[in-house]
Amino acid sequence: MRAITGSLQPFGDSMVPFSLLLRSRLPSAIRRLPKTAHIRNTAIMTEGLQPASVVVLPRSLAPAFESFCQANCGPLPLLRQSEPEKVLPCLSAVPDRRTICPQFQKYEFGVLTGILASLEEFSEQLKDMVTFTLDCSFSIDEALEQAGIPRRGPAGPSHAGAYKTTVPCATTAGFCCPLVVTMRPIPKGKLERLLQAAHSIGGQKGQPIHIGDPELLGIKELSKPDYGNYVECGPEDVPVFWPSQLTSLEAVISCKAPLAFTSTPGCTVKILTDTVSPANCPTPEEVPEVHAISKDPLHYSIVSATAVQKIRGLESTIAIDPGNRGIRHLLHKDELLRAALSLSHARSILVTTGFPTHVNHEPPEETDGPPGAIALAAFLQALGKETSMVVDQRALSLHTKLVEEAVKQGVLTTPVPILTYRGGSVEDAQAFLCKDGDPKSPRFDHLVAIERAGRAADGSYYNARKMNIKHLVDPIDDLFLAAQKIPGISSTGVGDGGNELGMGKVKEAVKKNIRNGDVIACDVEADFAVIAGVSNWGGYALACALYILNSCDVHERYLRRATGPSRVAGEQSWTRALPSVAKEEKMLSILVQNQVRSGISGIVGMEVDGLPFSGVHDEMIQKLVDATTKHK
Repeated sequence: MRAITGSLQPFGDSMVPFSLLLRSRLPSAIRRLPKTAHIRNTAIMTEGLQPASVVVLPRSLAPAFESFCQANCGPLPLLRQSEPEKVLPCLSAVPDRRTICPQFQKYEFGVLTGILASLEEFSEQLKDMVTFTLDCSFSIDEALEQAGIPRRGPAGPSHAGAYKTTVPCATTAGFCCPLVVTMRPIPKGKLERLLQAAHSIGGQKGQPIHIGDPELLGIKELSKPDYGNYVECGPEDVPVFWPSQLTSLEAVISCKAPLAFTSTPGCTVKILTDTVSPANCPTPEEVPEVHAISKDPLHYSIVSATAVQKIRGLESTIAIDPGNRGIRHLLHKDELLRAALSLSHARSILVTTGFPTHVNHEPPEETDGPPGAIALAAFLQALGKETSMVVDQRALSLHTKLVEEAVKQGVLTTPVPILTYRGGSVEDAQAFLCKDGDPKSPRFDHLVAIERAGRAADGSYYNARKMNIKHLVDPIDDLFLAAQKIPGISSTGVGDGGNELGMGKVKEAVKKNIRNGDVIACDVEADFAVIAGVSNWGGYALACALYILNSCDVHERYLRRATGPSRVAGEQSWTRALPSVAKEEKMLSILVQNQVRSGISGIVGMEVDGLPFSGVHDEMIQKLVDATTKHK
């Protein structure tokens, strides 16, 4: 049997069926698919039978490979596994100008050793092998066409480039390999349209696993794909990546089987199937939306329309203005959503709080800030994210006590490490934020300030009454300023009056609409400015928004790159980690025990910003949690 060592060669123009020829050249074990099955180049998909790629492995590896596919169903959507006596389905075809000769790749101990037109010479070995067929029915080109986006890329029998990433697939015995993805460049303004088209065609299978900078997947050069041909990405394009069934080739290489076969990249078997995948039955609430969360590196996230509406509801809920301070003028739509999306992608978060407004008391801190910060930290911990706090050196002892007592009383499950920063220079800030001071290796990828005193334009810090409190505040603002110049670190500020760290993003509105705003407005901005009637509410809302996102199938699949098991199974522990009336009442009691005062009234009691816990804050907490956990 002739091994094909050159490039893929199409058949001639003849329309004469070659089923008999093909059947005569393949062993009987390979001739059991319906006669309508044929092989085509997947770069030129046509309607009709369902396309699939093929992997043939020794029977001894079949259980492990089946488990591997089930654990990584995004790149390896398993359609079927042959019965032991049916090593490969029958292959028959009706060629035309676009049809490519059926081809297989042969691997021996993980090394590609041949490209074959037939497996006839391996008929004996095939008796002890098992065939897996992987679903290749979703067509990116079809989605592009439906979205009205011109197809770009290789013409004819070529197929668009695919890339090995540094994203590991979930490992099973003998199979350990990186995820392989394929990319299409999409004009920025058409991302939403593409996602909707891909969803309508392929359901969950149509969802990309990454939108933005390829280096976030470990891809160094888009112009050098590992498989196929490069599709040029223009300056106004955004790279969009989908999982590729070529991951199966990497899996075969990793298992180092004595003998294995796969479909050649770009070729598929087209089979009849009466199986309808749930992923092909999209429901309206699963329709994905795309949202930008970072410019450097460029990064977009996706989430279902239903989850977006729930988070927008949270944003509206916390935006009431009990102090009539005019905060409605500071509101920007979807800041809570985008902050939560960014936090959902983050691995290591640094939270800061502390507003020493009571200069004549010890401690000078107020009850707004620490409860929201600790509530957010508790939920971040539940998601498995590294979470730390940074506070004023002067207040280190206070915050250490607050965290210790929060653990004892069940507000936190584990202690939050507490750091201090006194800084003094840009270099100091960079050294604090990055490993060995290297901006390419940040220690944190998101900074969050909740009711943290923010530096004004004159370099001082002011409370709402224009009182200068600079002598009580360490320059933690410098960390937020330094983060603006370090790729990969995002930031969120939560405030209720405009003088809090991060509110520089809305400083013009603060100066115009907030009392004393021309003096007290924070000049340091965060990427996202979450506005709330009370800053604690913003912390609670962020925790609730993270719950919604991580309980959303669309977003959760995107987070794990469609590899490994779904994490939505952790929802029960996440529910326990949400803020609750009981936990927040305990937290406020801890603050009162440590003589921390209400921000407006200055009393030591169960209130925040002059508003009683009972009847105000408890009702807000319950309203947020109810809106978060209600069924779709």
